[in-house]
Amino acid sequence: MNKDFLHVDDWTRDEMMAALDLAVEVKKKLKNREAYTPFKNHSLAMIFAKPSARTRVSFETGFSRLGGHAIYLGPADIDVGVREPARDVARVLSGYNDMIMARLFDHAIIVELARFASVPVINGLTDYNHPCQIMADILTIKEHVGRLHDLKIAYIGDGNNIVHSWLRLSTRLPLHFTCACPPNYPPDPVTFEIAKQAGLSTVEVTHDPLVAVKDADVVYTDVWASMGKKHELEERKRHFKGFTVTPKLMSAAKSSAVFMHCLPAQRGLEVTDEVMESPGAIIFQQAENRMHMQNAIMLKLAGKA
Repeated sequence: MNKDFLHVDDWTRDEMMAALDLAVEVKKKLKNREAYTPFKNHSLAMIFAKPSARTRVSFETGFSRLGGHAIYLGPADIDVGVREPARDVARVLSGYNDMIMARLFDHAIIVELARFASVPVINGLTDYNHPCQIMADILTIKEHVGRLHDLKIAYIGDGNNIVHSWLRLSTRLPLHFTCACPPNYPPDPVTFEIAKQAGLSTVEVTHDPLVAVKDADVVYTDVWASMGKKHELEERKRHFKGFTVTPKLMSAAKSSAVFMHCLPAQRGLEVTDEVMESPGAIIFQQAENRMHMQNAIMLKLAGKA
C-alpha cells in the first residue's frame, strides 16, 4: 500500500474493498460508543487552503473519536506554497505529527507535500480530484443500493474534481459512468482517456442530461462553480441551463435510483428542493460517511488495521 492517499486509484481494488469493510466496522464501533482509541497519543495536521465545514469537522471529529488530536492550519497559519514552500512545510509538520491532511487548490502542492513528508499525506481535496469523497460515496452506495457491481452512475454538471475521481475509480471498479456536462466544461481529457483505455468500465461524456440519466442507478451532481470559480457563476448559469436535477430528470432514471450530492448545494441551481428532500436522496448519509471512510483510510495508512 502506498504511504499516501492522493488519488482514489492509489489503492488496488482489494485494498479499496478492505478499506470499505474497515469503514463499516469502525462506523459500528463509534455508533455503539465502544472504547476504541487506536490514535491515542497521535496527532493529525490539517492544512486548509480551501475552507470547508464537512472536511474539517469530519477529519477533526473522526480523529478525535479514535483517540487522537487534530490541528487546524488555515491560510493565516500556514499559506503552503505561498508563504513557505510545500517541501519545507512537509518536513516541518512530519517532525511534529503522525499524519498530514491537506485541502488545497493546486494539485501539484499536495504531490510535493507527499514527496517530502515522512508521514502519510491524505488528499482532502484539490482542484484536480477528491478521493476521500468518492470513497465515502461508494461506501454509501454499498449501504443504500446494496451492491457495487452493475451500476450506472450518471453525473450531471461541471466536469470537475468529482468527475476526475469517478473516472480514476473506474480503473479499479467496473461501472458505467456517464458525465453530462455543457460543451465548454468537460473533464480532463487525459484522465478520461486513461479511464477509457483501462477497459474495465464504460465511461462516457454527453451534453444531454436526459441521455445520461436513462436507466441510472445513481444520479449525482455538484455545484456549477466550485470554490475559486465563484466569479464565473453568472456566466455558468447561462451555460448550465437545462442541467438542473429536477424530479422530471430523476424520473428518467431507474425507479429505484438514488440521488447524491457532495455538498454544499445551491438549491434551485444544480438541484431542486424537491430532489434534495426526496426519499431517494442519500446526501446526508454521504456526508456522515465522509468521517467513517476517512477514519478507515487513516487507519490503513497508519498500519493500524
